[in-house]
Amino acid sequence: MEPPSYALSIAFSTLNSGHLIGLVLLLALIFMSALTSGSETAFFSLSPQNIDEIKKHKNKTSDYLNQLLEKQDYLLATILIFNNFINIAIILISTYLTHSLVDFGENVLLGFIIEVVVITFIIVLFCEVIPKILTASNPVSAFRIIAKPLLIMIKIVKPLSRVLMGTTSLLNKKFSQRKSNVSIDDLSEAIDFTDKSIADKKILKSIVELTNIDVKDIMRPRIDVYAADIEFDFKELLTFVVDCGYSRIPVYEKNFDNIKGLLFVKDLLPCLSKNENFGWQSLIREAYFVPENKKINDLLKEFQQKSIHMAVVVDEYGGTSGIITLEDILEEIVGEISDENDESQKLFTKLNQNTYLFEGKTSLNDFCKIMNLDNDYFDETNGDAETLAGLILEICGEIPEGGEEIELKQFGLKIESSDAKRIKEIKVTVKSQNDDSKNDS
Repeated sequence: MEPPSYALSIAFSTLNSGHLIGLVLLLALIFMSALTSGSETAFFSLSPQNIDEIKKHKNKTSDYLNQLLEKQDYLLATILIFNNFINIAIILISTYLTHSLVDFGENVLLGFIIEVVVITFIIVLFCEVIPKILTASNPVSAFRIIAKPLLIMIKIVKPLSRVLMGTTSLLNKKFSQRKSNVSIDDLSEAIDFTDKSIADKKILKSIVELTNIDVKDIMRPRIDVYAADIEFDFKELLTFVVDCGYSRIPVYEKNFDNIKGLLFVKDLLPCLSKNENFGWQSLIREAYFVPENKKINDLLKEFQQKSIHMAVVVDEYGGTSGIITLEDILEEIVGEISDENDESQKLFTKLNQNTYLFEGKTSLNDFCKIMNLDNDYFDETNGDAETLAGLILEICGEIPEGGEEIELKQFGLKIESSDAKRIKEIKVTVKSQNDDSKNDS
């Protein structure tokens, strides 16, 4: 068998014009591949200062830059297409030349090394590494050289670029749909694996769960809302404002379902010296109305965009259900925010380790937080109920009498106080596991 050195010497002695053209074409393709790779680095390495520097000089390079900035979407696709086509052509021509010039005979290993390893090394070194290093070190000078060729390349492969970008767009839509299918529970579990503190995890989970909470779950119901009659004279209004102690008050006409707007107490301050005939109704501001089923994360965005702090909640018939404030939403994230008015509005009292006394108007959302339950704990039993009293009404079908007891999952519910219209107080007892086993037996 002939040695490899002898085979190579025979190869070079048999060069013809076709082989020379192939070698020239191979070198040209290597140069084009290097130019294409370098152009990517040169363009995307331009800093804002570099771009300003080029734009200051009103010349062709500046015009080329403006055109490329407008066609950034096509640029990456163009570079990708050109690079792949050129590299494939390099491999094909180099393989043809190798087989034409060298007869490896039975020396398969040498053929593999030359055709695969050496050619790959040449492409990586001369078509990728060296051009990118040279252009990254001086992107402005490199850009002046490659700006015009880049525009030409974009025009040549524009049809293919459009196909590639269209395919990418479809894939992005599919992946975005998959991402949107990630459940709130999955996100909550992911938060548990972070290295955040317990307090931070609670806040993050609360933010994630905002998308599951409707306005009606945290609003202040109409029965607990202080609202001013538009027929009040100024003296009556001032007395009412002092008694209720709030800075924003809904104003109604005839009944609470006909809200005319909101009164900001700060607007009254310059008018305190006016007599009782003062037309305070001119100070009423427009109210912002939201439906009961609006998600509070969407409402929070609207509060931010419109710079408002309170909204009137309406039901499907247009009647007023209650009000919701920015503070109500923030409390869902960071927990209870106490102020001077909250002391008289305490929703529950802890009687002992397993027994609590709750107000009937306590929302199920607040009850779940107090008892460390998931927000969907009562989803199977609550129907349309929003409060603890409403949940009992769903179960009983009527207003139960005082002293009546109800078993619900792990809780014993006893009606402590009620009247003909509503359930006022409920004693909640957390049953132990021993109690559950007795009931099961």
